[in-house]
Amino acid sequence: MCRHIGYLGEPVSPAEALFRAPHSLLVQSYAPADMRGGGSVNADGFGLGWYPGPGSPPLRHRRSTPLWTDETLPPLAAAVTSGAFVAAVRNGTTGLPVTEAAAAPFTAGPWLFSHNGVVRGYPDSLAELAKTLPVTELLTLEAPTDSVVLWALLRARLATGEDPLTAVAELILAVEAAAPGSRLNFLLTDGATLIGTTWTHALSVLETPAGSVVPGLRPGPGAPPPGTPGSNVWLASEPLDGDPRWRPVPDHHAVRATAAGVDLLPLTQETS
Repeated sequence: MCRHIGYLGEPVSPAEALFRAPHSLLVQSYAPADMRGGGSVNADGFGLGWYPGPGSPPLRHRRSTPLWTDETLPPLAAAVTSGAFVAAVRNGTTGLPVTEAAAAPFTAGPWLFSHNGVVRGYPDSLAELAKTLPVTELLTLEAPTDSVVLWALLRARLATGEDPLTAVAELILAVEAAAPGSRLNFLLTDGATLIGTTWTHALSVLETPAGSVVPGLRPGPGAPPPGTPGSNVWLASEPLDGDPRWRPVPDHHAVRATAAGVDLLPLTQETS
């Protein structure tokens, strides 16, 4: 399975989580602690998406190669300071293409999206749900993978103005009905809200006060001083360090982080 990280809070450098933390995304790409469902490394591509400023559309860097082979991203990530980002490394499902277009995060408008998991019985199991999409959109998808189809289905809901958490929850329940036993861990952000889900795979959350220094996850330049109201929220497939404040998110739950705080909600009930 893939590994991914989402962040929302005061401006920080993604380089801390991607490369410098004790169990960074780089470490998780070649030495993951939890690869339930198969695989031993995440070497089929990677991506980082971030917001250069409040209200700005996201920027993105993706490749189809292992994260440890890329010489461009470490200095790029070190030069970036952002209040929200999503990063992922991919372990592609057998038979699906290994291309840059298949690597998360995916984007449309203000959104960044990542899927950690697999849709059982793909592509047949998603055929009925995919019929709700315009034919031209199906013919022009970035890549023929389950994650890309999931993103197309989700962004169609978001385009109608549907609440993002409701859109995520209803899509997961629809996919589970069509493809039982699927692994559907999502990360979704528009730079102001960060949503993560657990569906048959692990996710951990860390919430720290604004201005705090977490080992390996230091605030970036211009960060507010300790004691500033607000919080920083990290969502990760595996904790990035040994901080005891990391908490596992229960299976079949969603985490929603905003400036108002963090909510933990079950996905098996109506979510709003």
